[in-house]
Amino acid sequence: MNLLSLLRGGAGKGEPSYLHLQAVSCLRQLCAGLRRRLRFHQDPSFYSTKQDPVSQNSSFSYSQEVRGTQRSNASSPGGECSPRPSVVGRTGQRARGDGQDGDVASNSGSSNRGGAATQAPRQTAQSPADTAHLELPDLGAEDVLELQLQQLTLAQFTVSIMEHAIPLLKTEGSHVFHRVLGLLCDAILLLGDSVCELVWDDRSLVGMELKEKLQAFMELLGDILSYHQSHPADIPHSAQIHHRMAYTGTAIFTIKLLQTILPPEKAGDNLPESTATAVFHLCLDTSLGSLFPSVQETAVAYLEQVNSDHHDLYSRVTRAALWMESTCNFLKEAQAEGEKNWLELLELADQAIDGLPFHQHLPIVKECVHICSYLWKFDQPSPLLQTESQKLLLKLLSHPLPSVKTDTYTCALNLVKDCVGIQNVSRQQKGACDAINFLLHHRVLYELSAFGLQDSAEKVNVAAKDILLFLLKGRLMMTASTWDRFNEALYPVMPILQGYAGTEESLGNCVLLISDTSDVTRDNVFPSSAKLKAALRLLFTKQPAVRTAAAQQVIPHLTNADEAKTVRQDQDQPVISMLPNLYCVRNPLDISLDTNSKSVLKVESVEKLFCILSSDTVDISLKRSAAGQLSVVLQDTTMHPVLKNLGITDKVLSFIMGSVNGNKSLDCLLEPCICILRKLVYADPSLRHSLAQRNLLLLTLLRASLILKENKSSGNEIAILMSLLLFDEIAGIEIWSDKSSTDVTLAPFSLPLTVIRRYNLPFQAASHHAVSPYCCVLPSSSGLLTLAPARQALQVAWNTAWHSGIDNLLEELHGPTRDPEFHPDLKLSDEQVLWLRAVHLPAALPDCIQAIGRAAGHRSVTSALSRLSLYLLIDRLALPHVPSHSCRDTLHSLSWHSAMTRFLQVRPACVEDERLLVGIVAFLNAYFRQMHTESASDPEDEDLRWILEVLLSQESVSLLNLLLAVETQTSTQNTGEPEELKNHVGQRLQRELTGFFNTLLLRLSCTTDRLCLALAGPFKSQLAVCLLRSLRVSDAPRFYGLPSLERTLQGMVSLTAEPGWSSHCPDLEPVSLCSKYLSGLLEVISSFYVEWGGNSMSFMGKGVTKNAVISLLHLSHEMLTENKDKDFISQWSLGNEAAAEEASNSQLGLAWLIPLWVDRDPEVRFASLALGGALSSVPSGCQTLCASCQNISGGLWGTLLNILLDQQESSMVRREAAFILQNLLVMPMPANAEEAKDSDWQHPCVHDEVSGLSLVGLPALQALLYHCQFFQHVALSASICYRGRYTFHVQPAGSGSSQESESLDSESSLWFWRCDPPAPAASSRRPSSSLSTSSTVIRGSEPHIPKAFSSLSISEDTPASRLTAQGQSDTDTSDSVTSQDSRQCEPLAAEPVVMVTPDLLTAHCGLLTSLLSILPEFTLTAIGHNQLLQALSSLVEIRPIEKCLNELNSPNVLPGEREDIKSQFVTLLQLLSGFSKLLQSCITVNQELIPELDFTKQLLTTLVAVLMLDTKGLDAGTRDTVCLCWADVFMLLATLVRRDSSAAYPSVSAALGKRWRTFAGTLSVCVTEKFADPQLHTVALQFLCAIFTEETKSRGDEATTPNSKCATSLTDIVNGPSAGQLCELLLQSFDKRTLQDPLKKLTARALTTLLACSPTAQSHAADAGLIDSCVEQMKQTHSQLHLESVRPSKASLRKKEEAHLKEVRLSVEILRSALYRNDECKVVASDARLTLTLYALWPWLLLDDPNMEAVLELLCVYTANCTTACSSLCGSIPPGSKGSSSSSLMHAVMKLASGLAPDNSPVQKLAFSLLTNLAMSRDCRGLLQKNNFLQAFVSVPVPKAGGGGGVLGLWLKLLVTLSFAEDIQQSLLRVTGVLELLADLAAHRRNALLTLHNLCLWPANKPHVIASDKAMKTLLCCLESKEMETRCMGASALWALLHNNQRAKTTMKCPSIRRRIDEAHTISKKAAENNPDPMGPYLLKCFENLSQLLNN
Repeated sequence: MNLLSLLRGGAGKGEPSYLHLQAVSCLRQLCAGLRRRLRFHQDPSFYSTKQDPVSQNSSFSYSQEVRGTQRSNASSPGGECSPRPSVVGRTGQRARGDGQDGDVASNSGSSNRGGAATQAPRQTAQSPADTAHLELPDLGAEDVLELQLQQLTLAQFTVSIMEHAIPLLKTEGSHVFHRVLGLLCDAILLLGDSVCELVWDDRSLVGMELKEKLQAFMELLGDILSYHQSHPADIPHSAQIHHRMAYTGTAIFTIKLLQTILPPEKAGDNLPESTATAVFHLCLDTSLGSLFPSVQETAVAYLEQVNSDHHDLYSRVTRAALWMESTCNFLKEAQAEGEKNWLELLELADQAIDGLPFHQHLPIVKECVHICSYLWKFDQPSPLLQTESQKLLLKLLSHPLPSVKTDTYTCALNLVKDCVGIQNVSRQQKGACDAINFLLHHRVLYELSAFGLQDSAEKVNVAAKDILLFLLKGRLMMTASTWDRFNEALYPVMPILQGYAGTEESLGNCVLLISDTSDVTRDNVFPSSAKLKAALRLLFTKQPAVRTAAAQQVIPHLTNADEAKTVRQDQDQPVISMLPNLYCVRNPLDISLDTNSKSVLKVESVEKLFCILSSDTVDISLKRSAAGQLSVVLQDTTMHPVLKNLGITDKVLSFIMGSVNGNKSLDCLLEPCICILRKLVYADPSLRHSLAQRNLLLLTLLRASLILKENKSSGNEIAILMSLLLFDEIAGIEIWSDKSSTDVTLAPFSLPLTVIRRYNLPFQAASHHAVSPYCCVLPSSSGLLTLAPARQALQVAWNTAWHSGIDNLLEELHGPTRDPEFHPDLKLSDEQVLWLRAVHLPAALPDCIQAIGRAAGHRSVTSALSRLSLYLLIDRLALPHVPSHSCRDTLHSLSWHSAMTRFLQVRPACVEDERLLVGIVAFLNAYFRQMHTESASDPEDEDLRWILEVLLSQESVSLLNLLLAVETQTSTQNTGEPEELKNHVGQRLQRELTGFFNTLLLRLSCTTDRLCLALAGPFKSQLAVCLLRSLRVSDAPRFYGLPSLERTLQGMVSLTAEPGWSSHCPDLEPVSLCSKYLSGLLEVISSFYVEWGGNSMSFMGKGVTKNAVISLLHLSHEMLTENKDKDFISQWSLGNEAAAEEASNSQLGLAWLIPLWVDRDPEVRFASLALGGALSSVPSGCQTLCASCQNISGGLWGTLLNILLDQQESSMVRREAAFILQNLLVMPMPANAEEAKDSDWQHPCVHDEVSGLSLVGLPALQALLYHCQFFQHVALSASICYRGRYTFHVQPAGSGSSQESESLDSESSLWFWRCDPPAPAASSRRPSSSLSTSSTVIRGSEPHIPKAFSSLSISEDTPASRLTAQGQSDTDTSDSVTSQDSRQCEPLAAEPVVMVTPDLLTAHCGLLTSLLSILPEFTLTAIGHNQLLQALSSLVEIRPIEKCLNELNSPNVLPGEREDIKSQFVTLLQLLSGFSKLLQSCITVNQELIPELDFTKQLLTTLVAVLMLDTKGLDAGTRDTVCLCWADVFMLLATLVRRDSSAAYPSVSAALGKRWRTFAGTLSVCVTEKFADPQLHTVALQFLCAIFTEETKSRGDEATTPNSKCATSLTDIVNGPSAGQLCELLLQSFDKRTLQDPLKKLTARALTTLLACSPTAQSHAADAGLIDSCVEQMKQTHSQLHLESVRPSKASLRKKEEAHLKEVRLSVEILRSALYRNDECKVVASDARLTLTLYALWPWLLLDDPNMEAVLELLCVYTANCTTACSSLCGSIPPGSKGSSSSSLMHAVMKLASGLAPDNSPVQKLAFSLLTNLAMSRDCRGLLQKNNFLQAFVSVPVPKAGGGGGVLGLWLKLLVTLSFAEDIQQSLLRVTGVLELLADLAAHRRNALLTLHNLCLWPANKPHVIASDKAMKTLLCCLESKEMETRCMGASALWALLHNNQRAKTTMKCPSIRRRIDEAHTISKKAAENNPDPMGPYLLKCFENLSQLLNN
């Protein structure tokens, strides 16, 4: 509160004092600390319910330590007396003087609001902690309650900060504004974590209070924005820049605040008016919108909800700005040279015209007209471009702005003058007048004549007249085609244009001449019909003179010789004189018809009337009456179709024609017929169009008019009829637009308004086109141009577009001032330019850098630095909104290093220098920190390279040296500054330097810049030395109680976390530097922890202890790396002074470490146990740890097991205990008492006090595990594992009904705003307050509290960024601390919540894996009994992993949230990895386990899905974790497939087949040398070998059983292009490696398995030259072997031969797979002369059976079903080769097969298999005959009955193959005794019987078989065999012998033989009936044929 009161004191307009700024800094650090602690409490891995034993004196004890109501069941190693055993140390109180004599809570920067915690459980007085506790003053319950009421919740704290800090944003100082905005930047994050959007619906007192304060903030922010925006114009430039920067920062903060707490949909009711106005002005801020587009979009979203009028105004401004931009783009494109995109240009022109009211840039009119003219010039123009350009022209011609219309008409007139002016008489260019083609269209002429000629603006109507005059008089100036085009376009417009006919003006005379038949210029253009209609039309004009002239033009038509012959001749001059006034009607008539849908008239009556009219026999008077009645009937339009169908039109026309042609009797019908025709024409446009084109009808009607006039009849009807026909061309609106107007319903006959006005029409005509149909409606510009923000926005938009961007604009304005080429109202003011420059970073940042470089004093540099820092802060504040120009990226493109370097290379000479250096270092710290959070690793990190070079420069003073106490450097100079000020500045410099170096270390861990990595080593080592010196200085007496020690230790934590930090020190060896660090840190531990009995009496408490322990942890890893061959554990011993005198320090060993394991701070416990794990990774460490725990009950094993199984302990602490146990299990343990006697390692040791029995080693371990129920604990942990990202999102199972939880959550509008009231009674179902607080402590209102979080009740993790997920509650941070009384009221039986995270289960998996290696049967039995594998497998899911990966790849993620996501991602992968190792170990121990696992299928799918994860975009550490997980998954999958392929392979292949393309990308990552480690590479290849081996099996099954369905899910993959791609990948990896590389052989193995199963891969390998290269490699190897063999004998000759033969074997194995069942590849091998190469190597192969086996296998594959390959083996070897010319490879194989060999020799078996393949070739069979190879068969020893096959079996297989070929059977029978031998063997050898059977099939062999009694006897005996196959072969052989062989019939007709055959036949029939067999029908068929042949 004191700090906040200081802020209030600095809220005036004056510059805040130094003390106020310090308060701001302090509060900002407090916010950052709270944020860190909040993230710590949100981490489920550190969730602990352990109670803090002593925390009475702290008001900031964090809630995690007071949540539990009971102590842990696991007793501490020191027994019941103390929670932390005191090994060495003082027992008295620490001397007072620091104000914190008692114990300090572990987390002094916590976010908890709880006051004094409850008292610890009862302890004995021997504990130092208890001693301190007893000496504390006793606080009563009222005091505790009072302290609690004084506590601030996190929400209250944050709101209080904002309440006091926001007014400071009105400051006039940039430095102060920067500091305050930084504070608010940190505070708003806390606000988002403590208050949610539901607060706006909260009706409780607390909620209302919070809402009022938030609204007050927003209103104040609106006022501040208005203040900075409307500053006076006469202030200095620097002040204007400050206001602009302040406005920008405040605006972004305002939007961030709104996004954090106020959903847009609730803004309308809750956003204050001033804030809404400020948001509106922000939306109109063009420059701010260009810098942060997404911020402005957010502001617009709020504006839309708040004020629709303002949003509409904003939309109009945006639209106008877009039009302005289009205007400038149009001008640039139009004036640019080269080809143009005309369609796009016309679109821009259209938008530019729309924007004319705003920019008033009239030159675009001329450009548009010229473009229209250009696009109409061509002979074959684009219709689309013509249409669009004409729309543009018409829009300009009819534009509402007079200036635009005037310029358009003027430009068009100038073009017309240029083309058809009198000056062009002599020009005879082709296309000279094409430029006016765009005007020669009826729509353009319609616009000119209908609206241009009568425009109110004189310039417009004069120009229109001149244009039409030039065109009408331009006949001689135009080409014929142009003149024709003009007349064609003029014809539809004639009725309009004739309205201007006159005798006085030139245009009127020209128009009058158009209809004159004497006008020779148009005689050939307009037909006489058109001229007649034009002349008749003039009779309707209002001017008598024109009508008189028109009458003279009509007379020639009337007196036409051809027509006058048929008409009346009595039309004399008086009648003709009536023509001018013939159609003048005094009162226009209403001619509308009745359009009712229903008629009262009957059709029959109407038809009767028509019959009367059309009858020839009816009297004329009746006809007249009928005609009159019909004219009345036609008033009803429903009768029109009836009469038209009857033919009334033609009948009426015939009457009219008859009357005109002289039949005076019909004159009486003339008037009613005219009326009838008028009504028909009026109602039917199609009839009107048709009649209007009939010239004769018009003349007839004209004569009829004269007749009626002569007869004194009314001429109204005929006048109306004539006008309908004469004005038909313009009676429709469709002709003037592409689409008819659908929004206006026109009358049947409608005329343009100008026609009605200019003609004397005899009827009341409907009108249209009162204004031009092309006239556009102007957008209202008055509101935009009068409102200052809108006007300024348009000015900026115009200038930016005019200069093609802000960069060019500012560059132009920076130069000499020039008058603008556009409207002066659009010119920017100086203030606007300054505002633009201040916000546009590419211009603002160079100004700052330049100011620093040219600065003459500290103030200028400080001001520029403040601006730079503010730009960085604004970027950070805006996250996740990304600026278009970030400060970091812009600086990266500038040369700013030199400006900073000069300040970094000099030693500060005074306090001002130091203060300036503080500012520079603070800026650099912010810059590099932002680089770390924003950018990925950059291979060229110039900024980091520069700062490292500056720091390591020998020519200047290094900043590293300034880490030491700064006052020692400046005290020699008597500057006169106050000592206190100097000390403060010096300390601040130390803080900034330490933070800066920590940031650099963090940045170095991410960079990939090689030079930076090279410089990083010396930098780290020099920093290490400086920190070591600073540590010693910090430990001096004068620093007692100062935070410099903790700051130094923080620097050590950051430094020692970097691997190799000690390796580059020039003065110290790494071992020596590490030893110094160790001694210094141990001294700190001794001074601040051990000597004072732990934290309970150390006033520095957690900070020093935690950082020291973490530094020691890092140091241990460094020492393990640097002391690989040395035992360094002895250096870690620590003793007290008394012990040092009496005994060696090593006697105490690591006893100092044990109390840290039970420290009250979970981070200290975690780090100290991790340190124990590191030290126990070497045997001496294990021994020392065990020795150090001898005095503790249970010893080391008991202590660790207690920690591991303590359910109230955090998962991370328990995990580290498991790691130590895992290290201890590596030690060789005695298996029994006998071994224990001789073992140096006597652990664990268990002693039973009752029985006196002691166990050591493995028996003791079993007893320990059984006693502590270890496996049951693991099963429980797996069942309750929580995999969420944040602790506070977890809702416990059973905490109430779902409806309750929903209602609770709906009211949880804030989390830290208030303290909870006393706990309600057990019967209460709802909290007493209207607001509930959801938190990790589920201290529900009911007595039954769940022991653990259920993994099934976990809600989805909510995004931590509310900025991207409005309305979601992302973090729920802590519980409230109730009063002591309320705690006492809670049920004591309630057990705390257990939090088990994947980290702990990963450690459990590792521990179980280690136990399996030393106690396999015991562990596996326990695992099965407790179903651990099933429980753990349920936690292995791919969905959470993929979700994390997707979130990591999302761009709009805040840096802190990204780290949380990454942590969860890594943790889940590690769990998967640990479970994979465990399952693999289980399978290795017991292969029978696989079928028993019911989760295998789902698990395999998940494991394969893990292999599909995309690692692109991940940082190196996360990618390494993914690769390690992949390695374990690959290993497990390979093991499962190998051990039980039937259970595992189908699921694996199915999963891989679905996503093979993704899996191929994973393989590429694994095999690529850039990222993959050898282990991952190895296991990936092993996995490929496993799956492709299974695929090869299925391919083999397909070959042996073609009809079987043996295709797998990968069949399409291995037969498709993917296999070729994988083959190429493996080939590239194979070619890069040497033979000595173990991965080469493994790659070759994977390649061989792929080739064996994939024809596509085989083809790809052949195309890639693999077969040729392998053969060539063997040839080179032969050359090497031959060369070595001729040299003198050497001892190394055999080794070289072995190496060469290894290469041969590798090539042979690859070739074997490449040729497997692939004829194309075999052809390639034949072309490469594979056979000759192998024959050349044969002498060496004879000496090496394994290689010989490989070669024979290759030859077997090579010769299988390939005649060419077989022939190549029996071909002779060319001269020059080793061996005689008559030898061949087949000779060598025959020799190998016939040679003596041990029984079951693999080589001999393969030789016979090869001969079996070769036997299919005629050439090879011939070679067997020539070499008498078969003679050796009879000499083969026959084994005893029941003996193995041996060589005889190999021979028989060969003979079976040979017996299929006729050409070799004779050679076989020539072998003496072969038939008898086969007959003897047939009874027991299937192949012998089959050979004998085959010999019976050929006619030439039958006599030999029949002559052999043994053979015949054997065949007959086969008929009596029990085996169906044997009977079939015997019967088939006898059938074959009888076929076409009389001798056989004679022999077999012997009664005994016949009887045996018949008996066998009968038995077979019965067997077939009783037991059907597939071979039964064939056997019966054989017997039937035998019987038939014997009977013939």
